[in-house]
Formats: sequence, structure tokens, C-alpha cells
Amino acid sequence: MPELPEVETLKLGLQKYLIGHKILGIEIRVSKIFQGDKKEVIGAKVTGVKRVGKGLIIELNNQFCLAVHLKMTGQLVYSGKETKNVKLSKKTGGDLPSKYSHVIFSLDDGATLYFNDLRRFGWIRVIKKDEVYGMPFFKEMGPEPFNNTNLGQKKLTLGDFRVIILKSGLPIKVLLMDQKKIGGIGNIYANEALFEARVNPKRKAKELNESEIKKLYEAIFKVIKRGLEFGGSSDENFVNVLGEEGKYQQHFLIYGKKGQKCPNCKGTIKKIILSGRGTYFCPACQK
Repeated sequence: MPELPEVETLKLGLQKYLIGHKILGIEIRVSKIFQGDKKEVIGAKVTGVKRVGKGLIIELNNQFCLAVHLKMTGQLVYSGKETKNVKLSKKTGGDLPSKYSHVIFSLDDGATLYFNDLRRFGWIRVIKKDEVYGMPFFKEMGPEPFNNTNLGQKKLTLGDFRVIILKSGLPIKVLLMDQKKIGGIGNIYANEALFEARVNPKRKAKELNESEIKKLYEAIFKVIKRGLEFGGSSDENFVNVLGEEGKYQQHFLIYGKKGQKCPNCKGTIKKIILSGRGTYFCPACQK
């Protein structure tokens, strides 16, 4: 599932290419993905794009906006006159529209925005601007490592993080991925941050000491920043707004490296399952 660095990368791309375009028409090929009346947004112009956790809000110049969640395999790919020389990743399905293109936005100036989704779990919802932050998905989002103060969302401070950690008896990795506690962190960056901080993912959160809590807090910011620098991870289906793959998967510290040597201590990396998700760690140096 795209996580904070991937969705932030996508947001920045949409801000660059989508803002200012008018929506001329919407083709809905899979009805469950598009929720609401498309007539409310046809003819409207895109004025802004915001991110909350792993979700996106596309603002329009009327009373409506589009709330978007990519879920596991969703993609938003822009095509216009300025993207003619872009080579699409095969993860988009090839030429657009592809068999994965389930909602297609026709824009002015000959441009198009495609919502692709291999597994069809993602969604786009037409909703009034004054109601969007009341949606459970956004309203229940915990503080995140990026400061979305324009959304009224609280940045994750070390003090907040300490309280969240010490109140929970869950395995620390499971807690990090709970969006109601901390927004934006998913499986990849939880694995990476725990390795960076040398914390065993199986440990109960409330058992971490003060030093470990601070190291983990700093590690979260470090791996998210690194993910952003490399344009996100395309280990699975993520592509940026132009349909290009990110490169963070080429720089993973530990994720996906079962059986390989630990880059820190040369121990052997193991894989276990925690709360249904693949979890990678080094038993020798993650205590």
C-alpha cells in the first residue's frame, strides 16, 4: 500500500500538473470505485491538492471536492501535452487507458487523469468541502510526521509519540501502522524505522525505554525523508503522477531482505508475520 512518502510524492505531482485544469467529463468503468454524483464536479476547475495520512483531497472551485484513497494498488496518472516523452511504467498496464483504468477524467487542453487500480479496493468520493474532514477516514487520522497545519492536523511531536507508545501493549510495529494512532506509516517504513532505531518489531510498545522511544521517533522522520528523496517505493504498484516508478526500493535497509546479511552487524535478516504483514528484522542487533 502506498504510504506517506508515496502519497506525498503523488500530491506534489498533482499540484504541479493537475491544478488549473477543468474537468470536462468522467468515464466510470467500475462503479464501486467512484462514489457520489459526477455531475457535481464536471465543469469545475481544480484549485488545490492536499494530503492527510495516506489519503488525498482534490479541491475544486465550487462547493465540492474529491476525496481519494489509493488503498493497496491505486494509481493516479496524468497525461497531457507536457508528458508526451514520458515512458510509462509497466505497472500502469502499459498504454493508457489500460485494463486497470477504472475511472477516467477528461480535462481541458487535451489532458487526462486516470485512476488505475489492479485490485479495485481504492475509492474516489465526491463530497462537499465543509464535510470532507468529517469523513471517518480523515477525522480519525492520528498525528503524522508531516505538519499539515493548514488542515488543522497536529504534527507528531516527541511528546505525543511517547504517550502513544507508553499507553500500548501492542507489538511496536503493529502500533506504528495503526492510522488512528499515527498517520501515514505503513509496512515498509515501519520495518525501516525499527531497523534504523535497532528496535525489535515484536516488543511491546510500552516496554521501550526513553532512549529507544527517542531513537525510534527520529528514525521515523529519517526513513520517511529518505523515501521522499527517492520518489517513494515501487516495490509493489506505486507510480508517480506521470506513471513513473519511484526508486526507494533500490535503497531499502531491511524490507524484503529475508536471508540476506544485515547491513549493520552482518547477522541474518529474518521474516515473520505480525498482524498479517511481512515483518523483516535482524535478531542480532534489533533488541
